[in-house]
Amino acid sequence: MDVLTFGEALAVAATPRTGPLRMARTLELSIAGAESNVAIGLSRLGFAATWIGRVGADELGALVIERLRAEGVDTAACGTDPTAPTALMLKERRTAGVTRVHYYRAGSAGSRLDPSDVDSDLIAAARLVHMTGITPALSASARDTVRHVAAVAAAKGVPVSFDVNYRARLWDAGSASAELSGLAAQAAIVFAGEDELPLITGGAGGPDAARKLAVSGPAQVVVKRGSRGAAVFTADGAVHEQPAVPVTAVDPVGAGDAFAAGYLAGFLDGQEPQERLSLGCTLGAFAVSSAGDWEGLPTRDELGLLSAEDGTTQR
Repeated sequence: MDVLTFGEALAVAATPRTGPLRMARTLELSIAGAESNVAIGLSRLGFAATWIGRVGADELGALVIERLRAEGVDTAACGTDPTAPTALMLKERRTAGVTRVHYYRAGSAGSRLDPSDVDSDLIAAARLVHMTGITPALSASARDTVRHVAAVAAAKGVPVSFDVNYRARLWDAGSASAELSGLAAQAAIVFAGEDELPLITGGAGGPDAARKLAVSGPAQVVVKRGSRGAAVFTADGAVHEQPAVPVTAVDPVGAGDAFAAGYLAGFLDGQEPQERLSLGCTLGAFAVSSAGDWEGLPTRDELGLLSAEDGTTQR
């Protein structure tokens, strides 16, 4: 396989129009999850992606597996937990420019992820392993799973991609920093928002901190700057920057995962850092210009759509 990733996938119930959630008369069902979003993004670009996780023995769990398989993601190694529910996210488009999310994930099947769920042979078979900082925050067993995968990947010579993805609702900054900085040190590629850098650099932020981290630890530190694009700092001291692709923002949720999928696609294709950034920003733009975490992500032949001058294409 090209990419192995693992973590918690959630069912999503989203309001189809703007306004308070309580005023919605219908909800649209979908799925989400930082790692599964990346798997879908890479699968649509033609890569063989595998996602591992646990879902409940319920309709929402069936929805997660069904949607991932429909997107070409391998879920054969996933497990069903009959004693815990699939996590749920409620997504509210409160105004045209504000999206709010509400999580119901305590005690979820996904939080019961265990090291035994991720087989060492699967890790060794991957060209790349992708993980995020959400998973170790879910539970002690999920944290042990992340450590297990990182250790096996290192032993097998499989590069690790790590997205900090700090969630303040799941753990405090002090506890997160102690865990996330160790994971970042073991990764070949690290993704972090500008506000997340201090969590993995001992408190320092800004370009200097990212540059020092790249030289002393990961070969590539990718800093996500939102509407200002992104930058990558490499082990040789070089810095590459890329502006965001200008689009009309519809839904910002999932943009970071889309960017990571684009950057990793460039990495797997053997592209140079600048090209990886460009592809990452392109996928991020597709994500924010469509409703849903992953629904608007492009296939290979759609990558040029955002640059179409008149907005029309012929097939």
